[in-house]
Amino acid sequence: MAQPVPFLFVAASLTLGLLGLARQSADLLQSGEQSVGGADNSVRPTEPPDNEAVATSSNPVVEHPTERVPQQRAVPRDVTDLNPRENSTANSFEHPRDAEIRNPDPPREIELTPAMVIANVAATQGLMAGVIVAAGLYFAIPLDAVGVTAAPLSTGLPGVGVGVGFGAVLWAGNELATNLADAVGAAYDEGVREMLAPTSPGGWLLLFGVVLPLIAIAEELLFRAALIGVPAAFFAVSPWLLAVVASLAFALGHGAQGRVGVVVTGLLGFVLAGGYILTGSLLVVIVAHYVVNALEFFVHEYLNREL
Repeated sequence: MAQPVPFLFVAASLTLGLLGLARQSADLLQSGEQSVGGADNSVRPTEPPDNEAVATSSNPVVEHPTERVPQQRAVPRDVTDLNPRENSTANSFEHPRDAEIRNPDPPREIELTPAMVIANVAATQGLMAGVIVAAGLYFAIPLDAVGVTAAPLSTGLPGVGVGVGFGAVLWAGNELATNLADAVGAAYDEGVREMLAPTSPGGWLLLFGVVLPLIAIAEELLFRAALIGVPAAFFAVSPWLLAVVASLAFALGHGAQGRVGVVVTGLLGFVLAGGYILTGSLLVVIVAHYVVNALEFFVHEYLNREL
């Protein structure tokens, strides 16, 4: 017997986790930009103290009415080289640890390579898709509730063909929306896409053949099948209302793309949700989602063209 309530609990937990990761990614990108263009907050070495004054203050001459106590000379803590050209008076009285404190080594920055980012995205999306599929099987969610049926659009070439055409139209609309945003001064943050852009032919094959399909499958399983198809199939709730909620979560899940990216992605998610509701096919929206992402990378990163 199907158990939609625990399944939806799993889907909601995944959504909240994804939103948390998106917030952390946005903060990481913002802090990286500030560190590159911010002020210089590095530690500057201070001027060395006057050793003669220090020696005089720390070893004063004590005068007695009947005798004079000679001043004691300070002895270096660690003298490894008596060459006067290489060891000044100031350095002779300075402990090595003091020099390390005054001149600390600059912090090492971790540089994220495209291979590291691609591997992280592939692992995250693959895990998310696996959890959704496992939860659907465990809680006996029927396939027709998520848009997998024997209809021509759900299996085979008809669904793929409609998905390709649908995705091409969505990509054109997405390009138009971003260009309009640029025209009014609302820049679209392309940092995430640039970070994912490979630098080798093998990387491009991995991106187009593994990573982008995983992204399309995982996000459509969560934001369309789990958050729209399942509750609409088991509860008396409008799928269009669910589409609004799911598209809002879909937009916030792409918060690393900036405010304009969130708005554009939210509109794109709602159109994908509409296609899912009208066709009843999960395959159509998975293919369309892949086409949108693949065309963006192919045109803007691989061909390095701006439309």
